[in-house]
Parts: sequence; structure tokens; C-alpha cells
Amino acid sequence: MVRLILNVLWFIFGSGLLLGLAYGVAALICFALVVTIPFGIASLRLAVYSLWPFGRTIVTRPGAGVPSGIANILWVVLAGWWLALAHIVAGVAQCVTIIGIPFGIANFKLVPAAFWPLGREIVDLD
Repeated sequence: MVRLILNVLWFIFGSGLLLGLAYGVAALICFALVVTIPFGIASLRLAVYSLWPFGRTIVTRPGAGVPSGIANILWVVLAGWWLALAHIVAGVAQCVTIIGIPFGIANFKLVPAAFWPLGREIVDLD
């Protein structure tokens, strides 16, 4: 029940809707450019996770391989570092208040996925 309340509050006040839309638009752009479809899939994964982060976590997929590592390096250079930095800044800003601490932690959970998204998957904590 607490996860549901936190997810609803995150969606409305903690930038869940904004992050989901931003990652969704990035995914659509990547899908339109055909060559960047793997990045679009990663952006879509981040969009879904950023909409409803409580009760789920991101784990490394064991069979990801070298191609996802090379694509991640390209991702870091083009987008990953500033996305991760934005999540860190937002997380610190939200942790300033006691009420915002869970939302700040959710932003910190998005940092590794925003920095290195390929070769990861979202799983439920249950």
C-alpha cells in the first residue's frame, strides 16, 4: 500500500509524469531514426520505470554482451552523462526536505540506468 501511495505521489509531484514524457519523446525520436532503435528501447524502458519507480529496481542483464557495452559508451558520450547529472541534481534538491527524501532516492535509483541503460532490465522487488 505504501508503494502505491509513493508511486502516485511520485507521478504527480515527484516529476514522474514529466520524466516519463521526456523519455517517451526521446524514444520516439530514436525509433524514427531507425539506426538508434536500441537507444529508443532503452529510453522506453526508462520512461516506464520513471513513471512508477517504487517497488521495482534495475538489474544488469547477464547476457548483454559486448555490443551493448559499445552502445553504452556511445550513449554516455551523447546523452548519458547529462541525464545522470540531471537526476543527481533533482535528487539532491528533493532530499532537502524530509517529505522529498523518497523522491530523491527514486531519482538516485534512476542515475545508473540513465548513465548506462543498455544491458539492464527492470524487475519487481517482490
